[in-house]
Amino acid sequence: MSRLQIGRRGLLRTAGAAAGLAAVPAGAASALPRTRAAGPVPQDPPPDRGPGEGKGPFGTLVIRGVNIVVGRDGKVRGPVDIVVRRDRITDILPAGQPGRALRPGRPPHGADHEIDATGMWALPGFVDEHAHTGEGGTPRTYAYKLWLAHGVTTVRGVSLGENADVVEDRRRAERHEIVAPRLVNYQTPGSGWSHGEVDSPERARAWTRWAARNGVDGIKFFGEGPYGRPEIAAAIEEAGRHGLGTTMHHSPPIYPQLNARETGRLGLGTVTHFYGHFEALLKRGREHPKPPDYDYRDEAARWREVAKVVRYTHAPGSRQWWDYLKEQRDNGVTFGPTMTVYLAGRDLKRARGLEWHPRFVMPSLWKFWEPSPKAHGSFYYDWNTADEVSWKRFYQQYLRLVHDYASLGGRIAGGTDPGFIYNLYGFANVQELEMLQEAGLRPVEAIEAMTWNTARTLAEPGGERAEYGLLEEGMGADIAVVPENPLEDLGTLYGTGVARLDKESGDIRRIGGVRWTVRGGVVYDAKKLLADVADMVAAQKEAGGCEGTDADWSTAGPCGGSPGADIPRPARPSDTAAPLPSGTG
Repeated sequence: MSRLQIGRRGLLRTAGAAAGLAAVPAGAASALPRTRAAGPVPQDPPPDRGPGEGKGPFGTLVIRGVNIVVGRDGKVRGPVDIVVRRDRITDILPAGQPGRALRPGRPPHGADHEIDATGMWALPGFVDEHAHTGEGGTPRTYAYKLWLAHGVTTVRGVSLGENADVVEDRRRAERHEIVAPRLVNYQTPGSGWSHGEVDSPERARAWTRWAARNGVDGIKFFGEGPYGRPEIAAAIEEAGRHGLGTTMHHSPPIYPQLNARETGRLGLGTVTHFYGHFEALLKRGREHPKPPDYDYRDEAARWREVAKVVRYTHAPGSRQWWDYLKEQRDNGVTFGPTMTVYLAGRDLKRARGLEWHPRFVMPSLWKFWEPSPKAHGSFYYDWNTADEVSWKRFYQQYLRLVHDYASLGGRIAGGTDPGFIYNLYGFANVQELEMLQEAGLRPVEAIEAMTWNTARTLAEPGGERAEYGLLEEGMGADIAVVPENPLEDLGTLYGTGVARLDKESGDIRRIGGVRWTVRGGVVYDAKKLLADVADMVAAQKEAGGCEGTDADWSTAGPCGGSPGADIPRPARPSDTAAPLPSGTG
């Protein structure tokens, strides 16, 4: 059966497995034993890079007349000429004075390729600390092209797929044999080996040693069995001996054993998402109260209750609040907030209606996003205003947590967890930048979080200095060139651009988007990459990919649909009065 012929339930099961969570009927999970999360779904390898897909690397590449965001310490320079030889920035040369005509005939001369970026801006290629591929049965190359089209040149997969597949993609990407960003390969304990469950400290150490020998760069922990605190502690310690990084999604089943403060004490590298932070700040107990019928595997119940934790925590600004943040900073823990992936919780209609969905979301991915009690993250089948208000209040404290950690000198890294909950590759990176600004970071600080901060987080476990994430001489040539000043509006980085008034004509026109992405010295036309993705979406639609789409849910998606519910009046009025809400008298 072809991928396009997979039924909707099959797509949901496939995508849920790729997320590391098996599909379980609501209400049934409490009777199930804790088992290791399902692994990624195997896929065909990405196609070879075609003759029209990127140019270079070159003996000498010059990017002329560009302003640059360096990537650290708030530094901005320009105009400059960036000189790249093969895959390395060798020189950044003054090109003139801001606001004045640039000097003609500037050296270096005889370059193999030049980009006229006069008046444009260059940023370090973005680095994503939390990435997946394959949701909704989409091919990895779909994600790779969307990332590069948005200037994302490095991703940490947690995971991107089966270990052997990712190791091969990483090798081919480094040789520029495929169109892809740099790939950093994290896997969950037990992934890829054939020696059984990681259900003891000894097995945790053994799998970690195996991982270090088999192309794994780091470990992604969940909070679900069969491993718990003893195994996590052993794996973190063993990872440190072999130069592997560590990150953790503190799923609620782990709370009786661990919260984010405690994993920080164990030496964990990154706390990804919000899980575990607020449990470390509870006034009492290890978990906040839940209704008697609460079932973690019931997606709607899980997402409805998770945001209520802030009702039971020490307040922002309290002594306990600052003590927690200072301890995490002193332990060298990186926070990877991934705030964009949860935005549907506070505004579902906006998340569903984002303007890039119709052209750039594959129908199979949109089907995975449809509301369902069986697909991880598709929790909004009974979502209501009270739920959104609860999530808005949660976000207030979560944004404050991110801001305050940064203000103490704690490291914030940029990550997106794309492919879930209307969170599309590449576009999600720009949303995360905007969320970091909402948290109180300046735009230049948000960019630094998703460049140098994340690059250091990925390099340091191996005892190395990152070779990308900065626009400085000697660094790797990973560069995003954009027509608009992103420090004035981060939203101009979206591939679809933004609408702006042309003051001379009085017309509204669309501006922005990345123009060129340089990855390891290879120059990609970002607009062409977006066109390639649009063609992939169109091809799936033409092959019947929209069949079976729920029309009432899919108005804003790639398949169109019903403009809304047409609810007829009842044939006769009801003779029963509607009950008043309890407590109204």
